[in-house]
Amino acid sequence: MFDYDPYDALARLRPVPSLTLTSSDFAEGEALPTSAWGTGAGGQDLSPQLSWSGVPEGARSLALSVFDPDAPTGSGFWHWAIYNLPVTTTSLPAGAGTLEGALPAGTVTLPNEMRTKQYIGAAPPAGTGTHRYFFVLDALDVDALELDADATPAILGFNRHFHTLARGVLRGTATPS
Repeated sequence: MFDYDPYDALARLRPVPSLTLTSSDFAEGEALPTSAWGTGAGGQDLSPQLSWSGVPEGARSLALSVFDPDAPTGSGFWHWAIYNLPVTTTSLPAGAGTLEGALPAGTVTLPNEMRTKQYIGAAPPAGTGTHRYFFVLDALDVDALELDADATPAILGFNRHFHTLARGVLRGTATPS
């Protein structure tokens, strides 16, 4: 596993307060549940349950993404990215990231690395060691980000960076068998 934490580096550029992001399906730094792995890796491509608290006053929307910086790509791998999540939302059930998922009205899902607009599960290739999956929730100071429907999660990250009031990070892991 690599030591680099892209969100620590981002916080040095523009520090923001923390909010709390948790899951009933896995704990900070622990293994993702099998259901959150990709179907080709023995899982179900189901986004895990997520809950949060500590969204600051003045927040008007939320953005959430899942990123694996340890993928052998040189640029990481985006598994899921959503934005314009209503600020009144405090949790998402397991499976909310599927095509038939239970995302609140108005929430936008961007294409992941496989170019599908849904959560895709962990599938670290053999020989690449333990991968970290960064689930990141940002509370934003705008009602909505105006992005192209086919923008990349990196474009979302760039745009949300300038509107973030607080951030929560929850890391899960997956190790190839």
